Amino acid sequence: MPIAIKMPALSPTMEEGTLSKWLVKVGDKVSSGDIMAEIETDKATMEFEAVDEGTIVSIDVAEGSEGVKVGTVIAMIAGEDEDASAPAPAAKAAEPAPAPKAAPAPAAAPTPAPVAAAAPAPKGDRVIASPLAKRIAADKGIDLAGVAGSGPNGRIVRADVEGAKPAAAAAVASAPAAAAPAPAAAPAPVAVPDFGIPYEATKLNNVRKTIARRLTEAKQTIPHIYLTVDIQLDALLKLRGQLNKALEAQGVKLSVNDLIIKALAKALVQVPKCNVSFAGDELRSFKRADISVAVAAPSGLITPIIVDAGNKSVSAIATEMKALANKAREGKLQPHEYQGGTASLSNLGMFGIKSFDAVINPPQAMIMAVGAGEQRPYVIDGALGIATVMSATGSFDHRAIDGADGAELMQAFKNLIENPLGLVA
Repeated sequence: MPIAIKMPALSPTMEEGTLSKWLVKVGDKVSSGDIMAEIETDKATMEFEAVDEGTIVSIDVAEGSEGVKVGTVIAMIAGEDEDASAPAPAAKAAEPAPAPKAAPAPAAAPTPAPVAAAAPAPKGDRVIASPLAKRIAADKGIDLAGVAGSGPNGRIVRADVEGAKPAAAAAVASAPAAAAPAPAAAPAPVAVPDFGIPYEATKLNNVRKTIARRLTEAKQTIPHIYLTVDIQLDALLKLRGQLNKALEAQGVKLSVNDLIIKALAKALVQVPKCNVSFAGDELRSFKRADISVAVAAPSGLITPIIVDAGNKSVSAIATEMKALANKAREGKLQPHEYQGGTASLSNLGMFGIKSFDAVINPPQAMIMAVGAGEQRPYVIDGALGIATVMSATGSFDHRAIDGADGAELMQAFKNLIENPLGLVA
């Protein structure tokens, strides 16, 4: 019996995804571990590996299909002793082959009105159609009850709805009142006026949708408190130069950000009241500092994690951060590499930003925003001089962290950077 390949849940929060690209076609043989497709989740584009062995006999969801629910059949594989003949050339690869587990019909499908010369697409009061056909019909405003199905057992497929016209569907919808009521329409998107200004609209990808949802949730539900300190960087920059000279033979080059990651992690260990998470009726205090580091990727912001950064050497942090940042920009991070973290770091200093307030990344309770190091007038040993100074602002969840505890963390963070030998001790 053919094996159904279903849309996988590639992260704990994934409910649906976009099937970005098929890397196999009907007739291909696959083995366990072979890469079958690229799937865009709510966080990244990930490779989907085959678990079973056999021959691809149908591709049920076309590449580029959005909003594919977890558990939807996306392909079928025939085992070694089964008939693996490819479908006839006229069949579209994106259309599903007949399978016992057809996609469920809409919850309140209308009873079809009689349509002349139409093949019996519905079965009783149920419209049988492929998921792709349903999506196309919804986009074009076509009532599937009036569409003739050319697939097996009258199943409506992509080709059937692509040739149908909304006007014909409207005629069916205006049939006598004896017809069952049409299903409730989904809420329409909020109309935003353009005031006649020319523009180009780009559809949001899954990552950008998730960013929009989570940041809105964070600002609406988390009471932010912001604390800012100015930090002298000269000692840190001098130590970085010495360390990079010593590590040159190993091919390791430390960035200022690598040392800041270490400083934040050590500060959280020193001030455990800030290494927490608000969880409804409980406060979770973490036993290690995992730092989520904001990285700008083509698909949107993502935060790969340096696990237990407080106990790692700065050279290990630098090597790991470089590898994670590259994977983030290529959209190849695995869920365990970006999910979790006990606090976040966002650094916009490379863009010349002096200071900014970052939005907390729930369920974390704090994020550190650091700006550029710049030459400023600064009091050094009681006298006014010039120093390289960086402004850092901590955003804290006031439900979990009191202002005094946040201030203690900022003080510890400042001390570690201004006395950086503590980062390598």
